[in-house]
Amino acid sequence: MRTTITLALAAALAAPAAAADKPLSLHPDNPHYFLFRGKPAVLLTSGEHYGAVLNLDFDYIPYLDELKERKFNLTRTFSGTYREDPSAFGIVDNTLAPAPKRFLCPWARSSTPGALDGGAKFDLKAYDDAYFARLKDFVAQAGKRGVVVELSLFCAVYDDKLWDLSPMKADNNVNGVGKGGRLDLYNLKDKELTDLQEALVRKIVSELKDYDNLYYEICNEPYFGGVTKEWNDRMAAVIADAEKGLPARHLIAQNISNGSAKVGEPNPHVGVLNFHYCSPPDAVAFNFGLDRAVGFDETGFRGQADRPYRTDGWDFFAAGGAVYSNLDYSYSASHPDGTADVTTSPGGGGIVLRRQLTVLKEFMDVLDFVYMKPDNGVVRDGRITLPLAGAPAAAKETPAATVRVLAESGKAYAVYVKGGVKAELSLDLPKGQYKAEWLNTKTGAVDKAEDFDHDGGPRTLASPAYEEDVALRIRAK
Repeated sequence: MRTTITLALAAALAAPAAAADKPLSLHPDNPHYFLFRGKPAVLLTSGEHYGAVLNLDFDYIPYLDELKERKFNLTRTFSGTYREDPSAFGIVDNTLAPAPKRFLCPWARSSTPGALDGGAKFDLKAYDDAYFARLKDFVAQAGKRGVVVELSLFCAVYDDKLWDLSPMKADNNVNGVGKGGRLDLYNLKDKELTDLQEALVRKIVSELKDYDNLYYEICNEPYFGGVTKEWNDRMAAVIADAEKGLPARHLIAQNISNGSAKVGEPNPHVGVLNFHYCSPPDAVAFNFGLDRAVGFDETGFRGQADRPYRTDGWDFFAAGGAVYSNLDYSYSASHPDGTADVTTSPGGGGIVLRRQLTVLKEFMDVLDFVYMKPDNGVVRDGRITLPLAGAPAAAKETPAATVRVLAESGKAYAVYVKGGVKAELSLDLPKGQYKAEWLNTKTGAVDKAEDFDHDGGPRTLASPAYEEDVALRIRAK
C-alpha cells in the first residue's frame, strides 16, 4: 500500500473542483510533477517558436494535430505583448515575426496612424476582440488534443530594434506610456504603464478562466532587459488575485535563468520554476527541496543535429524534471505541420527528432514516476566504453558519460546513460524478481531484455552496443 503525503504547496495550488475538471496542477502526492485530467503528467514538446496565436498566417490546427500525433502534451506561446522582426536571432521563417499587417495583439489598434511598424498606433486601454477569439480557440483546440498551453504573458525586450516593434513603446501607442525605454518596461517606474500591464493580465485571466489545459508564465527570460524582481512579484500577485474568486486556479511559472541556479526565496504564488538551456540539469537538484515542478523550458540553439535535443530531454527527466520544451524550426507559417527545412536555422527539428522525443514521452508515460525520485546512489559502480578515436564525429562530441537514475526502491528504476557506446553498471537492488530492458532511445526498440532473481545487493547489468545514449528500465515482477 502506498502512503499519500499531502504537501502544503500542492494543496494550495490545486483547484478545489473535481480532479477531472480542475486545471493542470501540481500532483498532491508529489509536487515535482503534475496532475492533468485526473492523471499524473510530465509535459514534453518539440514546438513552434511561440507565435501560434499572434501570427495570423500560422494555421495552428495542423500544428496541434502534429503534436497530438507525436503524443506531445505541451505548447508554449507568447501573448502578443512582444514580437520579433524577421532578422531576429537568425531564425528563418520565424513564427514570432509575422508579416506586415499580420500581427495580432491583445491591445487594439486605434484610428491614429504613426506606429513604427507602419500601422495605426495601439490603444493600451482597448482590447482586440479578434485576438481574444483566436486565443481562446487556440487553447480550446489544444485542449481537445490533450495539449497544455503555457502562455507567456510578457517577454524581455532584447534590443532597440525589437523595442521599436513594441506596443508599449510611446511611439507606438496613443496613451503616452513607454517613454523611458526598453530597460524601464518592467520595473514599476512608470505607474501608468504598470497599471495597463496589470489590466491586461486581469483581462487575459478572465477570458481564459474556464480552460483546464493552461498555465501562465509571467515573463520570458526576465534576466535580460531590466526586468526587476519587484515587477515580477507584482505580476504574480495580480494573476493570483484575479483568480482568487474562481473555483479553480491555474499554475504560475517563473522563468529563473539560463543554465541552472538555486532559488533562494521562491515566490509563494509560483508553482513551476523554468530554466532555459539547462544542460546539465543541475537546476532540478538545486531546487528539489522547494517542492515545485522544475521545467527545461527552452532549448534549440545548438545546431541542426538531433542528438543534443534528444539527450537533453532524457537527461532532464532522469534528473527528476517535469517539463521539456524544444524549439522546432520545422514549423513555419508556410509549413505549420512541421515539414520546413531547418538546415539554415540556429537549431534543429523535424519529424526524425520528434519521433525520437515520442520515444521519451512513451517511456515516461509507462513509469509510475509520481512515486519515484532521483537516486543516482543506486549505481554502485560501472564501466562505460567510450568511442574510439575513429568513431563518428557525433559520438566524439560527448567524450564523457553520465548516468542518472529515477527510482522507487524495489519496484521500478529508470536509468539513463548519456555518452559512450556500451555500459556495464553495478546497481544496488533489494531482494526480488526483476525484468530489465535496455531501450534504444532513437527507435523505442528493446535491444536487450533479461529476467532475473536477485538476493539483494549489487547486480551487474550490461547494455547492448549503442550510439550516444541508452535507457534501462527495471521493474519488479
